[in-house]
Amino acid sequence: MVWHLIWMSGIGVAAGFYTVPLYALIQQRTKEKSRSRVIAANNVLNALFMVGSALLSIVTLSILEWSIPQLMLLLSCLNLVISIYIYTKVPEFFLRFVIYMLAICMYRVRTTGGQNIPEEGAAVVVGNHISFVDWIFILAASPRLVRFVVFAPIYYSPALHWLFKVAKAIPIESEKANPEAFNKALDDIAQTLEEGELIGIFPEGKLSADGSIDTFRHGVETIVKRTPVPVIPLHLGGLWGSMFSRKTKWRLPRLRWSLVHISIGEQVGAEDVTADDLRNRVQQLKSRYSPDLN
Repeated sequence: MVWHLIWMSGIGVAAGFYTVPLYALIQQRTKEKSRSRVIAANNVLNALFMVGSALLSIVTLSILEWSIPQLMLLLSCLNLVISIYIYTKVPEFFLRFVIYMLAICMYRVRTTGGQNIPEEGAAVVVGNHISFVDWIFILAASPRLVRFVVFAPIYYSPALHWLFKVAKAIPIESEKANPEAFNKALDDIAQTLEEGELIGIFPEGKLSADGSIDTFRHGVETIVKRTPVPVIPLHLGGLWGSMFSRKTKWRLPRLRWSLVHISIGEQVGAEDVTADDLRNRVQQLKSRYSPDLN
């Protein structure tokens, strides 16, 4: 009896991990005028599956004379199949689940200025580059998917390619090394912005070697000149010295939670965008919101 209670509690907790992000995603991604209809349709589908589950239980337990563990195993397998189907259709759902688990298990994330990310419409998000997981925490702070521009050798690395593909990242090469791939990346960025999505870039073009903010390159100016959209400056603090930064060699994460502070500044109009000004804005965000963090 005790084990039955434990397993049923586990099912309830797992259901919460599934349904809460799902409803949040539905509310974020549906238009206001059709949101109530989408939620109602989702409730109807839930009711139909509940009735189907009850009928399945009657058939397996009463007619086929299965045991409860056998029924639970069958339901688990069906849920696994459905989960895989959902993750293939909506990969962002799985990506946000991974981000959420990383954030709550290893870090405490504090965000200021989140209202500066528009609910809809195109924009370019630029920030300092402290660690290999900066993009993950920016995604955690953003209510919308941000498509990041990633250096091609990292994008196509065997260990990370699947993750970048799920995140819909855009690979880019050096203009000197591969001008064709560089121009294709610019075309993909322009198309993404024209479709009203968010683009994320790290204008430093490399990881920080000492925790400071290096010179911003002029690629962001090229992007905005081709597709005039606002730019949102952002500062990441608290990741310098972590296992994902270059301060120390690879080591295990700390046992205590580390604080990551994400400071998001006001939008800069396309006509006012310069690389130097954006760097100054990110520097101001660092000193204003997180003076004790790198």
